[in-house]
Amino acid sequence: MISPTVHKSDFRARGLARSLGDAALPLANPDDLDPLIDAIGEARYVLLGEASHGTSEFYTWRTELSKRLIVEKQFSFIGVEGDWPDCYRVNRFVKGYQNSGASAAEVLHAFDRWPTWMWANREIVALAEWVHEHNRALPDEQKTGFYGLDVYSLWESMAAVVDYLEGVDPEFARMARNAYDCFEPFNEDVQEYARATALVPMSCQDETVRVLRELRSRAPEFSEDGREAYFNAEQNAIVTRGAELYYRTMVRGGPTSWNVRDHHMVDTLDRLMRHHGDRAKAIVWEHNTHVGDARFTDMARAGMVNVGQLVRQSHESEGVVLAGFATHHGTVIAGREWGAPMRRMEVPNARVGSVEDLAHLGTDGRDALFVFDGSDDGGIEGLDAPLDNRAIGVVYDPRAERYGNYVPTIVPRRYDALLFIDETRAVDPLHMPVRVSADEPETYPTGM
Repeated sequence: MISPTVHKSDFRARGLARSLGDAALPLANPDDLDPLIDAIGEARYVLLGEASHGTSEFYTWRTELSKRLIVEKQFSFIGVEGDWPDCYRVNRFVKGYQNSGASAAEVLHAFDRWPTWMWANREIVALAEWVHEHNRALPDEQKTGFYGLDVYSLWESMAAVVDYLEGVDPEFARMARNAYDCFEPFNEDVQEYARATALVPMSCQDETVRVLRELRSRAPEFSEDGREAYFNAEQNAIVTRGAELYYRTMVRGGPTSWNVRDHHMVDTLDRLMRHHGDRAKAIVWEHNTHVGDARFTDMARAGMVNVGQLVRQSHESEGVVLAGFATHHGTVIAGREWGAPMRRMEVPNARVGSVEDLAHLGTDGRDALFVFDGSDDGGIEGLDAPLDNRAIGVVYDPRAERYGNYVPTIVPRRYDALLFIDETRAVDPLHMPVRVSADEPETYPTGM
C-alpha cells in the first residue's frame, strides 16, 4: 500500500533535499543528456514521460533526447499518446510519402479533436520537421516513424478502414460499412454510445470483430498493395475494436477502462516493434501516469496497470528505460473541464514535501537530471519512501493543488531517471486563441 510520506520534521526534509542536490546532474544543453544516454545503453524501449500535456520544456527535452537516440542508437520510431489516424498522417509526412503535406505545421494543424494542443503545437512541428529532414536521404526501411498508440479514434478509424477497402475491394468495403452502421444511431457521439450500452444489453462489439477478422483473413492478398497501407488499415480496425470496448467500459467507472486503454497502447507498441523487424527500437512519449511503473504508486492499490509496468514485465530482458519529468512552477496549457477552451494557467509552487519541492530546494532552483542506480533508493539516501509527485492532465485546476494533482510515488522505482525543470512555460499551440486565466496578464502569444 502506497501512501504519501509524512515529513515528521524539517530536519528530515532538509536531509532528503540535500541528498537530491548532491545527486543532481546538470541539465542545460543536449550534451548534459550523456549520463542518461549511457544508462540507456542497448535498451530497445525508452519511455519518456511528462508531468503535464501542456508544458513546452517536456516536449523540447524529449525532442533532444529522441534526436540523439535516433542518430546515435538507430531507434526506429516514436510512439505517442495520440490517435492513430492523426499521427499516421504525421508518419506519412516525416517519411516523405507522396501527397503527405507541404509542412509539419500544415499536417499538425489538422489535429482537431480536443485536446488539440497536445500534438498541434510548435514544439511538435520542430520535431516533425527534424525527423522529415533526417529521413530524407534514407531508404524506406530505415526511416524513423511517428505513430499514435491511443484508442480514442472510434469514428475516424472506422472511416479509415472503409476508405482503404474502397480502393482494394469495394464489395468488402460495403460489408464493413454495413457492419459499422451499428454505430450510426449514436451520431458519432461516444458518450451516447457508452450510455446506451450501459442501459440495455447491446453493443457493436461483434461487428468490429467481424471486420477485423475478415481483414486479417485477406492479409496476404491485401499486403501486396503495400505493406504500410495494409498495416495502417489493420491497425485502424484494431483501434475500432479497442475503442468500442473502451467506451463501453468507461461508463461503468472503476479501473477497467483505464486498463483497457493501456493494454491497447502496449499491444500497439508490440505490433509496431514486430512491423519494424527484429532489431527495432522504440521511443514512447506519454504522460508520467502511463510511463512511470504503476506498481510503485497508489494506482496499484486501485487495481490499475499502465504502459510502463506492462512493458517492463514483458520486455525487461530486452532493456526498458523509463524517464519521468517534473517541474516546480511555471505555466501550462489545459482546460478547466473536459472539452473546455484551452487556457494558459499558472502552475503554483509544488506542494511542500513533494519530490518537486525537495528537488527545488536541493538544487537551489536549477534544472537537473537524476539517473537512478536500480537500488531501492536509486542511490539517493532517503528516496526509497513514497513522495508526492505532481500530475497535471488536460483538465486542470491549480486551486486543487492542496488536495489533488499528486500521485504518491516511490520515485526511483517508478522511474529509471527523472528530468527536473524548475520553472517551465506553457506549450505553444497551433490553434488560436488561448484563453488566459483571470489572474494572469493578457500577453499571449508573445508571453508564451
